[in-house]
Amino acid sequence: MNHIACQLRSIRIRIDRIRVPIELPKAVVGARLSNGSTWGQYASVRGYKSLQGVYGYKYEEPRSFTLPEDVIQRRAEESNVFRFISAYREYGHLRADINPLQANTRMVPELEPHLYGLSADKTYNVEGLLTGCTTPCTLQQLEKSLQDHYCGHIGVEFMHLPTLEEREWFANAVESTAKEVLSNDTRIKLAQDMIRSQVFDNFLATKYQSVKRYGGEGAEAMVGFFTETFNSLAQDGVEQVVVGMAHRGRLNLLTGLLQFPAVIMFQKMKGLPEFPPDAKFSGDVLSHLVSSVDLETGGKNLHVTMLPNPSHLEAVNPVACGKTRARQRSLGEGYYSTNADARPADKVVCLQVHGDAAVAGQGVMQETLSLSNVPHFSIGGALHIVINNQVGYTTPGERTRSTTYCTDIAKMCSIPVIHVNGDQPESVVKAARLAVQYQRAFRRDVFVDFVCWRRWGHNELDNPRFTNPSMYVNIDARRSVPDIYADGLVECGLLQREQVLKIVADHTAYLTEQFKLVDSYVPEATHLEKQWKGLTQAPGCVEVWDTGVELSALKYLGAKSVETPENFNVHKQLRKSHIAARLEKLNEGRGLDWATAEALAFGSLLQQGFSVRLCGQDVGRGTFSQRHCMLVDQDTDEMYIPLNNISDHQDAHLEVVNSILSEEAVLGFEYGVSVESPNTLCVWEAQFGDFYNGAQIMIDTFVSSGEAKWLTQSGLTMILPHGYDGAGPEHSSCHVERFLQNSDSSETRPDGEDVNWAIVNPTTPAQYFHVLRRQVLRNYRKPLIIVGPKILLRLPAATSGLDEMGPGTHFIPVIGDNIPPEKVKKVIFVTGKHYYTLVSERQSRGITDTAIIRLESLCPFPTSHINDEIAKYKKAKVFVWSQEEHRNMGAWFFVNPRFENLCSTKLQYAGRDVLGTAAVGVGQRHKQEIQELLDQSFS
Repeated sequence: MNHIACQLRSIRIRIDRIRVPIELPKAVVGARLSNGSTWGQYASVRGYKSLQGVYGYKYEEPRSFTLPEDVIQRRAEESNVFRFISAYREYGHLRADINPLQANTRMVPELEPHLYGLSADKTYNVEGLLTGCTTPCTLQQLEKSLQDHYCGHIGVEFMHLPTLEEREWFANAVESTAKEVLSNDTRIKLAQDMIRSQVFDNFLATKYQSVKRYGGEGAEAMVGFFTETFNSLAQDGVEQVVVGMAHRGRLNLLTGLLQFPAVIMFQKMKGLPEFPPDAKFSGDVLSHLVSSVDLETGGKNLHVTMLPNPSHLEAVNPVACGKTRARQRSLGEGYYSTNADARPADKVVCLQVHGDAAVAGQGVMQETLSLSNVPHFSIGGALHIVINNQVGYTTPGERTRSTTYCTDIAKMCSIPVIHVNGDQPESVVKAARLAVQYQRAFRRDVFVDFVCWRRWGHNELDNPRFTNPSMYVNIDARRSVPDIYADGLVECGLLQREQVLKIVADHTAYLTEQFKLVDSYVPEATHLEKQWKGLTQAPGCVEVWDTGVELSALKYLGAKSVETPENFNVHKQLRKSHIAARLEKLNEGRGLDWATAEALAFGSLLQQGFSVRLCGQDVGRGTFSQRHCMLVDQDTDEMYIPLNNISDHQDAHLEVVNSILSEEAVLGFEYGVSVESPNTLCVWEAQFGDFYNGAQIMIDTFVSSGEAKWLTQSGLTMILPHGYDGAGPEHSSCHVERFLQNSDSSETRPDGEDVNWAIVNPTTPAQYFHVLRRQVLRNYRKPLIIVGPKILLRLPAATSGLDEMGPGTHFIPVIGDNIPPEKVKKVIFVTGKHYYTLVSERQSRGITDTAIIRLESLCPFPTSHINDEIAKYKKAKVFVWSQEEHRNMGAWFFVNPRFENLCSTKLQYAGRDVLGTAAVGVGQRHKQEIQELLDQSFS
């Protein structure tokens, strides 16, 4: 057993008063802001009404922007001309040449000059109306200029942007750079990168003809996007990029730009593992390989991390956002910076790579974009590129959505979209440059719709001609983009034919050399480096960790958890039921409820240097109005988090994240935070346990299996309020049976800590306290599923004494009974809240020969602790498993074979019968079921 004593440094006890003179800024209703305005004028600004800020959030005054007077005057004088120019800015993309497979013949009536009263026989002065035009021009010249700007190989959608400044910026950027010519060095490197990408695909097609690789054929110009994006970000001072990407072109990017050893890829194609043999893993498929690399670009260093992803399309994107946010915090940038001028994404930027059908069809994208400008989720704007193959699996693009473009979802959050023809590599580079410039200027999301095609089908073993014959007649007749572009550079003298052949030969030689190393190369495991250094994979035995804390420290922290500034007006009900009641219980040292135990766990971890991030819908207050870790001034709406004011020089903080009404994206975001932050207790709480249903993809593909697939540890904690209280089918069950089924706990041998996740159903606040602290005090990380309480939050019987959290205490996997063992004839095993119902019923019936044993831990299954309890009751003949869930739900199917195989005990079942829904919705039937299961338990 590994016992670690975790003691806080000596802390002076101070619980005699709760109000201290902490000066707050005068953030009262109607107070003047620094620009002379009042709060009422900024009611539409998203965020807290807080001038002092909340940890992880800073108030930002709206940017001021005014057009020059002469420009306003010119637009008034030439209003019809300006309306015509504005029409091109808004609708020009509809006539743009952005589809490499077909010419754009669309009629756009909004672009007809006669609608604006313009005549071909007049000359118009467009100075101040169109960027770069200072001389009068004819209508024909004006149209030609506008078509060059807005109807070429790049089409832009920006007139829906929320501010005049952004719209003016975008118009100026497009109109001033439309005729920009790339440098010769950029063009040569672009050709080299595309040729190497093509060589890579050709090599794999030769060596691994039966392997699905989701190659980049038809989309080779995307390497120009990545190269330009990385270089532009680095030149602007960005230090790190976090990439979320699915399958298409992933291997090309890994080996082409991210320096991923091709030999590992070849090993994977041969069926060999990507990790060393001493690591515990199951591995993942070829198209989910990852890289974390330091690049040198334009004389600047840039670290690029590509995240592992599942085959559930777009699921990786909220994870990438969460990891980006956590890395911004670890670097102390943006919302976590002490520098008043710091902006989010100064150092870390998120890049998301989408598929056209997936970005339009997967709901997680809507949820992820909805997070983009929400406090505690904003990352300063992500860069998005859609690899638009114009076909989803086998379905033509126009039947994969109900909108004109696959990127129309971006308009939901007023995000600009840059459409670009994927057969025009130089336009792709310009599109990337424009996207980065916008993101750096406004720190908002931006999309690039990279319209291309795919040489093969959904994968290289598919035949797309079955369902898309006309499209593939066109594609089959096309030469590759790299060949066409390289030939163009040869014709203009920038490249020699010999140079092109040498690029092909050199890269083929490199790949051949890597191919020869397949049988001798030994992969390395790099998953426990940097911030993960010192952690290990969990052991195969069960451990006990001393998670207790000195009682004096707990009293101090408990008082601090409800201490507010002198001029802070707490709601009068909370002053009595929350603050005064907590202080009284702390003084008495008994009767501590769940919210107090949680505050003590959080506070003690903060004092030991571990941060806490608590996320979910209304978690600051708590779904059941039990937590109140974020207090709101009743006069000013100011937010105050007492636990962030434990000491004057506090290094670790509690970030309270009241999330949007989303499960999948929010849980994915929090998982992303957890895989970046081993020293942060990351908690996601569902309002009700079964709300996690909306996040099932994240649970199956990341939380439960991430370490087995990618050696990626996560300490994510999920609290799922559970309990049959007559609330009906959707508010009763967290479906613990699903989590148990998804565990790798064994029926035939005792579990160790190396199960894929822990599942607990604690019955006391002290147990909850210990299991929270254990999450970050152990030297490994595992996801934790807490079957959380509802009525237990305030049940007088479900309280704890302070001594149960003191030195030498820890989480107890199995809690026995205090009935004399020699009298016991029946033993009832139970987990969770149902225990209190059984105890009350036993007392009311006057039963004295039945022991009730609580399984606080379900996974790892506590075999030895159960056997110790069974051994006490020599005269017991009947062993019962009692649960309030239905027979096909709950823990019955999980515990029954383990009791028989590992504990040599045959259990009888007592509980509800099978049902197709989680709970009945009829009150009388609910009460009848309770009585029936109690009769079964004690009959």
